[in-house]
Amino acid sequence: MYRDHIQMFHVKDAEFNPSPKQGVYSGYQSWTERAGRFRSLGDGQIDFKSIFSWMAANDYHGWAVLEWECCLKHPEVGAREGATFIRDHIIEVTERAFDDFADGGSDEAANRRILGLN
Repeated sequence: MYRDHIQMFHVKDAEFNPSPKQGVYSGYQSWTERAGRFRSLGDGQIDFKSIFSWMAANDYHGWAVLEWECCLKHPEVGAREGATFIRDHIIEVTERAFDDFADGGSDEAANRRILGLN
């Protein structure tokens, strides 16, 4: 499986706003006018909740590295916001199942008493 080979991943956002007049890379358009362009984390169209959920579900312990490129935002702002964005998306995995409370055993006498079956 691929998950066994993932040691780190680039966290990068982008958006794609196609039009009939330009392709993905938009030829000679400026970055702000292109159909496909890189954005600061959270400003594009990437589903980071699903990505970080997959990483948590697959016991990922590697690096999440910000690869910042944005056609609009200042680099220092993007770096500061990006570091916070990554930190806020990392999922602390629980050590037990959410329904472990239900496996606390049972007391038949107490259950009969509660149900008025004594």
